[in-house]
Amino acid sequence: MTDIATAAPATEVQEPPARHLRKSRIGEVTAAKMKKTVIVETITRVPHAKFGKIVKQVTKFYVHDEEGKAQVGDVVRISETRPISKLKRWRLVEILKH
Repeated sequence: MTDIATAAPATEVQEPPARHLRKSRIGEVTAAKMKKTVIVETITRVPHAKFGKIVKQVTKFYVHDEEGKAQVGDVVRISETRPISKLKRWRLVEILKH
């Protein structure tokens, strides 16, 4: 005979899986000649592995800009997303400064 008090409740509420955290970067638009795509450069300051001097690392990102609002020279926030094309893995979140 089983005791009803020790049985597990049948109505457990399960939460949907949380969205994964996505990387976010702030950079400057350097090219806007393609349709729905801009190139954004970010600058990261890191210490040199051997000498310790702070050096700049410049990285280019191909960013999906659905509305085509970003122009060369704009400072923008971009976010990681699913692959959209061969090179595009980032999307434009907002334009911080024109």
